[in-house]
Amino acid sequence: MERAFFNRLTIDVARDLIGMRLVRIDGDRRISGIIIEAEAYRGEEDLGCHAKAGLTPRTRVMYGPPGHAYIYFTYGMHWMLNIVTEEEGFAAAVLIRAIQVVEGHDIVAQRRNHQPPHLWTNGPAKLCQALNIDGSLNGYDICQPEAVLFVEGNPDNRPILPLSVTSTARVGLNNVPEPWRSIPWRFVGAFKTQTDTERNVGT
Repeated sequence: MERAFFNRLTIDVARDLIGMRLVRIDGDRRISGIIIEAEAYRGEEDLGCHAKAGLTPRTRVMYGPPGHAYIYFTYGMHWMLNIVTEEEGFAAAVLIRAIQVVEGHDIVAQRRNHQPPHLWTNGPAKLCQALNIDGSLNGYDICQPEAVLFVEGNPDNRPILPLSVTSTARVGLNNVPEPWRSIPWRFVGAFKTQTDTERNVGT
């Protein structure tokens, strides 16, 4: 996806990412999955967003140009992948929460300790482990030519697979005050039909 796709309202980007493919080139292997869950975080007024602390060494990437990876470490053990959105100088990003693996099944199975496939990438930390995404990619330009981490859609910027999308409150914000705790900025996709392609995705 080109940078203009990410230089839009964060909520729209989060919604439109559902059904697109997150791709990681790891050495000579391509590992990827269809994005099925994403959350929008937008601005210093959003008390669920890291930007509520303002511009800090941690949030600096969020204030940068759109189409870059904002990757942070949490709970002392997990990496989380976000994609920066909207215009430079305004802190916003989309957290990629879950994917359905479509390429690199053998590598993902090994990295996820041979757990059942439905547990491979059903969480933001799990997908980072599966795709070998860590802090070394923080600030990485996912729109650059020959990128090793990027989002892929159809040529006309549509999702690769058709999904029905629902919105809910974001996850894990129990201590965040309203309206930010309940604002429906989490988007979840479900496959509309069981085509042969979608069966191969594992749905």
